[in-house]
Amino acid sequence: MSVTLLPAVRRLQPYRQILVAFSGGLDSTVLLHQLVCWRQSAPDIQLRAIHVHHGLSPNADAWVRHCQQLCAQWQVPLAVARVTLADDGLGIEAHARQARYEAFRDALQPGEVLATAQHLDDQSETLLLALKRGSGPAGLSAMPGVAPFAGTRLVRPLLEMSRESLMQWAIQHQLRWIEDESNQDDAYERNFLRLRVLPLLKARWPHFAEASARSAALCAEQEQLLDELLADDLARLTGAEGQLAIMPMAQMSEPRRAALLRRWLAQRGALMPSRDMTARIWQEVALAREDASPVLRLGAFEVRRYQQQLWWIKTLPAPPQTPLRWDDISLPLQLAEGHGALQLVPGQTLRHPRPDEAITIRYTAPGLLHIVGRHGGRKLKKIWQEMGVAPWLRDTTPLLFFGETPIAAAGRFVTREGQCGEGEPGLTLLWHKNGQ
Repeated sequence: MSVTLLPAVRRLQPYRQILVAFSGGLDSTVLLHQLVCWRQSAPDIQLRAIHVHHGLSPNADAWVRHCQQLCAQWQVPLAVARVTLADDGLGIEAHARQARYEAFRDALQPGEVLATAQHLDDQSETLLLALKRGSGPAGLSAMPGVAPFAGTRLVRPLLEMSRESLMQWAIQHQLRWIEDESNQDDAYERNFLRLRVLPLLKARWPHFAEASARSAALCAEQEQLLDELLADDLARLTGAEGQLAIMPMAQMSEPRRAALLRRWLAQRGALMPSRDMTARIWQEVALAREDASPVLRLGAFEVRRYQQQLWWIKTLPAPPQTPLRWDDISLPLQLAEGHGALQLVPGQTLRHPRPDEAITIRYTAPGLLHIVGRHGGRKLKKIWQEMGVAPWLRDTTPLLFFGETPIAAAGRFVTREGQCGEGEPGLTLLWHKNGQ
């Protein structure tokens, strides 16, 4: 059999380094086997597999051993990622999926793409779940065959294959796979569709899976067309820091405005909001009274308004009010959780501390500050206002002190008392913000 005709190979042919999401079940076993067959005729293909141990089943350790044995037999390096599921109200299915994809993101190596084993019947389930949620065209597009992921690509090579065809392949090649007992629990939404709903639909309409896949593809085409038509508007409305201008959107129709809001949120990496949520963003945040500081929470993030623009902000715990000592400035200083780290490196911005000056990080500074480049002294609040620093950044920007003297605000300003003399060796303060 010519492996160049295998479905998994057709979508993956442009790629030479592939990380396979390998649960050990039927679908991912067939996917990995097809790629191993392909590698026999294309030795430049580099395969790796990753198995995620969720810790939910008493059989989880046995599944790891099964995957290790099969990968050893097929000479595919296997990484095992053990994850702990957070409990943030999303439900066990969403928690597991989130943890799984975080593990995939962490495991990917430069040049690799991620291959997952969703198939035609999975596509039908995804479409039906989107219908249940009342999704629009973006949700009804279901799963794309190729999508951006973690700076590379996520490829779903089996989307055109039914589960029945995967089973036939597995039997023909005498493959061994595991059966997750939770797949028989119809309390889970996908299992309910798989076990109870789809068999009825396919019994009445044998080509239901193919037809639903076509509907998803047509919705995806419409979304792509909207992306293209709105790209210029979105680029014009989006600022250098990702903020979205409000005033031009006020003159738009509600559907156009909502479509732009969804695409702006998608660029920020947000989960797609409901129709009600986009309306709330506009009514409660964008159109809030002028003297308000509106905030709308979406998971671990917030939508805020500042200077007639919408901002997408990661929610952070308040930093400590007590000074944080920095005893060894040759080493980075880790700030409170979520606030990143500071580093002092050789430069010509700041003077060196004197031996009698303790070095601390604080978030408030009393009295008047005299900052480089401005005449006279100002209170910190006035400086933030003049510099256009958003309110949520004012209380979370670390301030460097030598003794009781304010020296610098990370990434913002240097005081005259902290300025390095001309020609003198000095320091530069770097703020590593944990990807914010």
